[in-house]
Amino acid sequence: MRDMGHGTTDPPTGAITLHRASYGVQGRPILQDITLSLTERRIGILGRNGSGKTTLLRLMAGLVAPTAGTVTVEGMDPAADRRGMLRALGILFQNPDHQIIFPTVIEELSFGLRQQGHSAAAAAAAAQAVLAAHGRAHWAPAPVASLSQGQRQLVCLLAVLAMRPRTILLDEPFSGLDLPMQIRLTRLLDGLPQRLMTITHDPRVVAGHDRVIWLDEGRLRADGPAAEVAAAYQAEMERLGALDADADIPG
Repeated sequence: MRDMGHGTTDPPTGAITLHRASYGVQGRPILQDITLSLTERRIGILGRNGSGKTTLLRLMAGLVAPTAGTVTVEGMDPAADRRGMLRALGILFQNPDHQIIFPTVIEELSFGLRQQGHSAAAAAAAAQAVLAAHGRAHWAPAPVASLSQGQRQLVCLLAVLAMRPRTILLDEPFSGLDLPMQIRLTRLLDGLPQRLMTITHDPRVVAGHDRVIWLDEGRLRADGPAAEVAAAYQAEMERLGALDADADIPG
């Protein structure tokens, strides 16, 4: 395990790279001095709530720009090259209702394809093919509002897969899902060829990943093999859990 890790030294292939990247709002630092080169196929970003995990995802996705330092995805500035990012990277957010914008399943899956330049007919055909490949062809005309949360989460993932990105960012992908849906989603994710970067507070989620990065109060706490980083994180969480750290009311 490497404390304050600076990423792999292997030659990057389609790397996501951060160099001394920081992000803050109104003078309040959220991420500080993050340097990483991310090339592995399965990467976990581990940390407590408020540690900066989701902000790191937003930086990599180009949803926000760093207030200091640089972020590149396959050599592109993700905040500036939105069209290039459509093929490079997809995102599955924690709450599907924050991601879905269209009333029917087929419209939701077609939207990203239209953004990539496909005609309406081609986008609809490709979306239908993705649904069929996953045994969900009959979902195409269904109102998204009629689906369960787990089904809506799957719609969001299929919409991402329809665009064929090379990397997928997953923000707490199992939050709010019951155990059978977690098992089904895990099986689907495990079989994907894309690089997956999973953001979570639960070390069990990143077991078996190639690499895990631990964020703590906006800084890199550790970076290395999943088993080592997860064990250190678990030990620290158990230490904190033994304290009465939440007894005081802030302010």
